[in-house]
Amino acid sequence: LQTEIMFYRHYSLRSCSSHKDAYQVILDGVKGGPKEKRLAAQFIPKFFSSFPELADAAINAQLDLCEDEDVSIRRQAIKELPRFATGENILRVADILTQLLQTDDTAEFNQVNAALISIFKIDAKGTLGGLFSQILQGEDIVRERAIKFLSTKLKSLPEDVMTKEVEEYVFTETKKVMEDVTGEEFVLLMRVVSGLRVLQTVNGRQQLVELVVDQAFLEQALNPADPDTVDRLLQCTRQALPLFSKNVHSTRFVTYFCEHVLPNLSVLTSPVAELDIQLEVLKLLAEMSPFCGDMEKLEANLNMLFTKLLEFMPLPPEEVENGENSASEEPKLQFSYVECLLYGFHQLGKKLPDFLLDKVDPERLKDFKIRLQYFARGLQVYIRQLRVALQGKTGDALKTEERSISVSLICIRTGRGCRFQPNPDSLCLSFRPKRPSSEEMGSGGGTKKQIPPQPRRDARQIYNPPSGKYSASIGNFSYGENSVRKHRLLSG
Repeated sequence: LQTEIMFYRHYSLRSCSSHKDAYQVILDGVKGGPKEKRLAAQFIPKFFSSFPELADAAINAQLDLCEDEDVSIRRQAIKELPRFATGENILRVADILTQLLQTDDTAEFNQVNAALISIFKIDAKGTLGGLFSQILQGEDIVRERAIKFLSTKLKSLPEDVMTKEVEEYVFTETKKVMEDVTGEEFVLLMRVVSGLRVLQTVNGRQQLVELVVDQAFLEQALNPADPDTVDRLLQCTRQALPLFSKNVHSTRFVTYFCEHVLPNLSVLTSPVAELDIQLEVLKLLAEMSPFCGDMEKLEANLNMLFTKLLEFMPLPPEEVENGENSASEEPKLQFSYVECLLYGFHQLGKKLPDFLLDKVDPERLKDFKIRLQYFARGLQVYIRQLRVALQGKTGDALKTEERSISVSLICIRTGRGCRFQPNPDSLCLSFRPKRPSSEEMGSGGGTKKQIPPQPRRDARQIYNPPSGKYSASIGNFSYGENSVRKHRLLSG
């Protein structure tokens, strides 16, 4: 009670620097009981600016209160921490608050988030300095939650806080962190930098692609028997895919897929047993192919695509050629595989229009035509059968058979995408929405506004993230769990 009276007696010390001893009494209150601690949590920051010579002692005293056993005292102390964020102290306060993200108390965690946001508005660069310091040197749980904080909170900060200088600092520090990351951290950090306004230019997106290239290890040969190596490549490709455009080329990725992935397609391994790894690879290759620039080994890469296309387009059975239908022996038509390969072949083939006529042996070309015609006939029969199956399905029948009908519609769409058309630009992948044309986006003389990349909403988003070393916990991120950062991307 005596200490409490002392606090109230000196309540008017806001600008009275001669009352150093009285402020020391307030600092000593952190060693008292619950009431003294609560008052100290309020008064230490209130008079902090009046006693700069006691700044370190005041911050240390407040930090002691942030670690108190009483959760209510901790919350009060955390709430007042932003008052210490002045001048050189901003970095230290940000560092302390970042460490406090490890709390498992929901209310306390929210208080830490609110405190960090408030000091961002005081000094964004200094706050980021404290966050990145802990990301680079802090404990695993602190690092994990600091990265999560950046990925979720930065995009909500106004432009007057996230200035060009601040965003460039974020990108610089993120590249340092990227030198040693897990799969989960890589995805979250890409979300951070992809949302930076300063990178929403052709040059900015090219820098982001280069950042992903470094993570994908495209200078190394692929080990198809290592599921984590394969998974790392797929994860990196998915991150790069939204960045590609007519000005930001996918050449290095397409080249790597043609030279290292397609030759090993049948032996690729994945950490996820239920994933069709071959189809996943072919989908990614198809989506990247329209944005491929000039290739050094275009003819060789086209030949590889052509070879794989032939593998998935069977010859008609001899019985069919002789007029004897033997449906039980007819080969299975893999529509999705052929769609992806045919689309990619079309896109790269535009760069060497006479490939089939000048670069392919006549007998091989004849074989291709036979396979293509057989596949086209099978496709027409398949579509007719599906349409018949869908006729008369209305009302309750649609609801009860919703799943099978949805699959049928997808198959029809996939089938249509497989048709051999003379104009590659008229093709559209069945599993990807068509990109709007320049006319659909609107005409005008000025430069169109760059749109920050958003989470992809195509069919591949249904894919469950792998559980291998590279993607140890993607999709399972939780503030309530302490996951140890055991595996690093650069560890192999």
